[in-house]
Amino acid sequence: MTETVGTILVVDDDADAAESIAESLRARGFKATPESNPGSALEDALDERIEVVLTDLQMRSMDGLELCQRIAATRPDLPVVVVTGHASVDAAVGALRAGAFDFIVKPVDADMLQLVVGRAVQHHRLKSEVHRLRDQVAHTASRTARLLGESPAMEKVLDVVSRIAPTDATVLITGESGTGKELVARAIHEQSARDDGPFIAINCAAVPATLLESELFGHAKGAFTDAKNSRRGLFLEAQGGTLFLDEIGEMPLEMQVKLLRALQERTVRAVGGQTEQAFDARVIAATNRSLEKEVQDKRFREDLYYRINVCSVLVPPLREREGDVPVLAHAFVERFATKHGKAIKGIAAPAMAKLVQYQWPGNVRELENGMERAVAMAQFDQLMLDDLPERVRAFRPSQASSLLPATVAELVSLDTFEQRYILHVLGMVKGNKSKAARILGCDRRTLYRKLEQVQNADSGEAEVVSNGKSAPSSPPPGTRSSTPPVLAVNGNGDGGRRILVVDDDEDNLELVQILLRARGYEVQTATGVAEAMRARNVDAVLTDLNLGDGSGADLVGRFGNAPVMVMTGTVEEQTSMGFDAWLTKPVSLERLTSTLTTILA
Repeated sequence: MTETVGTILVVDDDADAAESIAESLRARGFKATPESNPGSALEDALDERIEVVLTDLQMRSMDGLELCQRIAATRPDLPVVVVTGHASVDAAVGALRAGAFDFIVKPVDADMLQLVVGRAVQHHRLKSEVHRLRDQVAHTASRTARLLGESPAMEKVLDVVSRIAPTDATVLITGESGTGKELVARAIHEQSARDDGPFIAINCAAVPATLLESELFGHAKGAFTDAKNSRRGLFLEAQGGTLFLDEIGEMPLEMQVKLLRALQERTVRAVGGQTEQAFDARVIAATNRSLEKEVQDKRFREDLYYRINVCSVLVPPLREREGDVPVLAHAFVERFATKHGKAIKGIAAPAMAKLVQYQWPGNVRELENGMERAVAMAQFDQLMLDDLPERVRAFRPSQASSLLPATVAELVSLDTFEQRYILHVLGMVKGNKSKAARILGCDRRTLYRKLEQVQNADSGEAEVVSNGKSAPSSPPPGTRSSTPPVLAVNGNGDGGRRILVVDDDEDNLELVQILLRARGYEVQTATGVAEAMRARNVDAVLTDLNLGDGSGADLVGRFGNAPVMVMTGTVEEQTSMGFDAWLTKPVSLERLTSTLTTILA
């Protein structure tokens, strides 16, 4: 018996011949079903469990070549093997041209039958696996393309999605308009066991209340005017997949009662129908309203709220997704540049600074529309400030700290502005140079070169400060301030103070060094305790807790009264070791500079 067991449909208008071949296949381990009506065989072939069709060539109502062609039109992945009593080249060529996988000559040899059908089954399964893998890759790529974002807020969303997707629980997605609630729903569907089934979406606010019941549950013929035919509702259309009810908070109360019953009983009754029909679909709902408040105000049923809120996902607004605007903006530019046939390579620093500043009340949807508009308006190979929508260009942040100067006196050169923006991006991505280079639209080598330029500029400033000339708090036009607005904290800073930074992570060491020099500090560096001990004239020490040759605690008290701050990975490690301050990694620039200002006061 062959190891390749498959499900075979045997078609021959001679019922006895069909049964005889089917019996021969069953004796060799195949699952074989005889069919003497070619018309019925076409319907049977739609069954996904059928892996091979074996058909006679000469039949009265429909010959094997026509059957082969019609199956190829409906299920091109289903191999058809033709049995012919005419051992001629013409018959063989005709069968293959009609789309047949192979042919067998009568009288049928049992061993040859087993061999040919076995090969056809293997061929079908290999093609099915290829399709499955391609779909899986497409789904993964689709998810990656849609749910972009590397911020902690977005990572939390992705983590929740990955945990609830494999279950079959009902999900409620909340968030402001334009945050991407439907994309999250699709991601849940695509990561679930129902990903082969349909994803059906309906906006409850866009369908009139009088038609919503018919849309969801279907209607019987004659149930109302113009109901000339019966129609399946979306609950049944989503069979085996997911039904997404967007803006469920807009659903009328009388419809909420019927939805609750459907979810409880897992059945629906069509409008004008007399019987209940079971459905098998996962339900995901979404709203931009506070359903808790809607329940309190008696506009949403409390029992329905608890029924749909088994699992919940809160999609954060874009203004709370720190660092995601550059990632999304570059992705949208790449997509729309391809769509509109424009050779745009990136976004100029002043334009990106404005994008980061803007609060995006319309969230990701507004950013997407703005980027398409900018691409359409672009005249150069980079998006410029003038390409952005007017509301973005005109936006002025309420905070004093800003990348863009607010007055003429604060204007600086383009090189200086670029240096400030590079430092800002590095701070936003916690020193990850690969991520920073990707956001800035350059390679790591270019980024390192620009960082060297920043360091060289900072070294020149440090010499000025050490000669007793303090940097002015408001630089004259065209000069470079040692305290870029994006790095500023309350107070005038502590320019000229000497900071020893100790860390065996060279990337973090370099980032902290650059940021401190940008504030006007003099910086010494060391990669371990032994090297740090050789430092002299230190006003403060910033050290990692765990070093390759010891602990940051070994430096406490070794530099007289100089305060020692420690960087650590977890809050739990904050025990009494004599440190003057604890900073949890990744250290934010704001926390670092404010802590330094406090302990050096």
